[in-house]
Amino acid sequence: MPGPSPGLRRALLGLWAALGLGILGVSAAAQEPFWADLQPRVALVERGGSLWLNCSTNCPRPERGGLETSLRRNGTQRGLRWLARQLVDIREPETRPVCFFRCARRTLQARGLIRTYQRPDRVELAPLPPWQPVGENFTLSCRAPGAGPRGSLTLTLLRGAKELISRSFAGEPPRARGAALTATVLARREDHGATFSCRAELDLRPHGLGLFANTSVPRELRTFALPPDPPGLRAPRLLEVDSESLVSCAVRGLFPATEAEIDLTLGDQRLHPNVTVEGDALIATATAAASAEQEGARQLVCNVTLGGESREARENLTVYSFPAPLLTLSEPTAAEGDPVTVTCAAGAPALVTLEGVAASAPGQPAQMQLSVTEHDDGRSFVCYATLEVDGEALRKEDSAQLRVLYAPRLDDSGCPRSWTWPEGAERALRCQARGNPEPSVRCARPGARAELAPGPLGPVTRALAGTYRCTAANEQGQAARDVTLTVEYAPALDTVGCPERVTWLEGTEASLSCVAHGVPPPSVSCVRTGAAGVAEGPFLVAREHAGTYRCEASNARGSASKSVAVIVEYGPGFQEPRCPGSWTWVEGSAAPFACEAEGEPAPHVECVGSEGASAGLLLPLASSGARAGGAPTPGIYVCSATNRHGRAVKTVVVSAESPPRMDEATCPGRQTWLEGARAAALACAARGRPAPRVRCSREGSPRPERPRVSREDAGTYLCVATNEHGTDSRTVTVGVEYRPVVAELAASPPRVRPGGNFTLTCRADAWPPAQISWRAPPGAPHFGLSPNNSTLSVAGASGGHGGEYECAATNAHGRHARRITVRVAGPWLWAAVGGAAGGAALLAAGAGLAFYVRSAACRKGEYNVQEAESSGEAVCLNGAGAGAGAEGGAGGGGAGDAAPAAAGDEVFAIQLTSA
Repeated sequence: MPGPSPGLRRALLGLWAALGLGILGVSAAAQEPFWADLQPRVALVERGGSLWLNCSTNCPRPERGGLETSLRRNGTQRGLRWLARQLVDIREPETRPVCFFRCARRTLQARGLIRTYQRPDRVELAPLPPWQPVGENFTLSCRAPGAGPRGSLTLTLLRGAKELISRSFAGEPPRARGAALTATVLARREDHGATFSCRAELDLRPHGLGLFANTSVPRELRTFALPPDPPGLRAPRLLEVDSESLVSCAVRGLFPATEAEIDLTLGDQRLHPNVTVEGDALIATATAAASAEQEGARQLVCNVTLGGESREARENLTVYSFPAPLLTLSEPTAAEGDPVTVTCAAGAPALVTLEGVAASAPGQPAQMQLSVTEHDDGRSFVCYATLEVDGEALRKEDSAQLRVLYAPRLDDSGCPRSWTWPEGAERALRCQARGNPEPSVRCARPGARAELAPGPLGPVTRALAGTYRCTAANEQGQAARDVTLTVEYAPALDTVGCPERVTWLEGTEASLSCVAHGVPPPSVSCVRTGAAGVAEGPFLVAREHAGTYRCEASNARGSASKSVAVIVEYGPGFQEPRCPGSWTWVEGSAAPFACEAEGEPAPHVECVGSEGASAGLLLPLASSGARAGGAPTPGIYVCSATNRHGRAVKTVVVSAESPPRMDEATCPGRQTWLEGARAAALACAARGRPAPRVRCSREGSPRPERPRVSREDAGTYLCVATNEHGTDSRTVTVGVEYRPVVAELAASPPRVRPGGNFTLTCRADAWPPAQISWRAPPGAPHFGLSPNNSTLSVAGASGGHGGEYECAATNAHGRHARRITVRVAGPWLWAAVGGAAGGAALLAAGAGLAFYVRSAACRKGEYNVQEAESSGEAVCLNGAGAGAGAEGGAGGGGAGDAAPAAAGDEVFAIQLTSA
């Protein structure tokens, strides 16, 4: 057995809840009244549906109870204090069931409310008109029958998906069912083909149910626009039999134009138009043809239909018959002077006119006769026929041309006597002759074979210029005339008419003539470069007329220009800046004498010596390209300039000078001074003209002023020579020389025993370095000398080695000697020798003093008294005394020779020699 329905479950739950509340309230029964309850108290059920109602009470022991309703019942369940009943097929919009119980002699009641709803299953949109005129209103009507409650219903009218209008029926009575919505809409062109629909919505969401919606079947709207004016019909008023004419019918402002239909009829004949659509216009064109059966008045009808409406236009058309006139010539081709008859005829009722003269009556021909001439050749005759139809005059014509045969004729209109063509252009010879038949024309130069055929000639050349005889001929005769052809061309300047170089002679009369070739003859003007005016002559030629001229020739065909160099020639002449009257040649300069003379052509210049050392000599000139190979000879020269227009002479004084020059000869690079001599300037001079000035200065510390030469004056000096042509310098090294002095003479060891060795050392101070010489005691055995003679060595001394040794130093400025005595002996011998030596010394001192007093030449100079234990004589080494000194030194193994002093040098010495 199936379980209870959901409605029954809800009723039972309500009943148990009520019983629970009754048990809890037994204790309060004395204070609270008893009640009856109905669940659900308010219910919303879909129309035709079912519902369980639960009726209960809190009365502990009700006497009886029940549920009163007009609805159909399907089943009932009971308890002590409750009752559950199912209601089915609920269709009433609204019912109010009553639950009651009898308790303690009282009746307890509870009332409920049951309402039904119906979904919008049917939504209907009223049909739309088949065609709706644009600009007029139409009605949209929508119904949703039975749907409700109406207060929860909304109807919406749609155009496609766009809402047009919407209405909610809220506030309507709960029992109201079904709804309708009507709207008036203005038809537009864009509504054509649009779909309209209606949507119904039942919103039960506030009652715990959903939203129920439905839409009607869409309906399509067709709109149209047909203007009230009739179509525009175009057609001729008259139509000739067996002819055709186009007729047209047009309607503008149609919508949709493609849906419109158009018909064209002529009388009972339906035409077949060609229909075109242009935007909102419909145009129909057709060809109307008339036959003889349709002659008379007819009507052309145009009918346009759209949207069940139509517009019509009518035009009257008359079909007529009008044959063309006929024009005849008695002789279509006639010779000049022959008679010809012209006839014009047409059928009735047309009136003909020939050459402006009408026939006597309609249907009658018109005629004329003439004697033909040249001017009638090609003459056209016209015959007009006139017919009036429906108040309009119609005219037709026929024509014929007369051909007249005549001999050729040449005149200026067809064959001009003069032709002018530009060179290089494409031209054609047009020489046409009148005549019938058409004459042939030939043009040729008289007496020449050159022939110029009429017609295109190609590029025109100058060779075509000339006079031609043109002859025209046909079967009737011939004619001739002369034609002159001129070929124009732009100017040309050649070397014959306008040479590139023109020579004028100063002082003569001349003009610049430049002839140009060209047709028409060109005008020529020449302007010197840098000048404003045109060179016009004749004029007296001056040098300023020389220069470059721009000559320009022009005519109607163009222009040409050329540069012309004008050379003005004149005789020679000297000007001081270009050929000075005096010229100084400077040694070392390679530039020859610059002497230029004015003149045109350039004069030949030469300068020849006229007197003195330069007589007959040719002076090299810069203008000849010569180079000064050597010093020119100073003197007076005569310069002459010669060209073909004369000779000019000028005297030139030539002198020669040179810059300073110092060399070894004038300023030796090494110079020697003698110590003690008077101080003097460097021996340094320079060659040059004018005489150079020489200044010498010591490099480094300056030389102090002193009267005598000192060794400190030695050093490097810079000597500079200067004149107006330059400077020269030279470095001079000065050396100071001095006489020799034996600075040291020593023996080692100082005492010599027999058989022992000893060495004598001699050191001298001199410049240039002195030569050392020795004088040994007479008979001294062998001894040795060092390479520079500064050392004398003895090995194995004996008694013969004892004695006086002399060391002499000699250079170019003098001699100086010192002596030393060497003794070789035992101790017993030293005392004896010492005593003898003392006596000898006293004697030598006396003899020297006497010699000093006696010699006047020895009073000057420098004296060196040498150690000489055994000397007894003083000798002056100046002049002859030197020889004596030389003799005194002759015993020293050849080492005692002394060189004599230089002549003029005051060199003195005192030498002590043995008596």
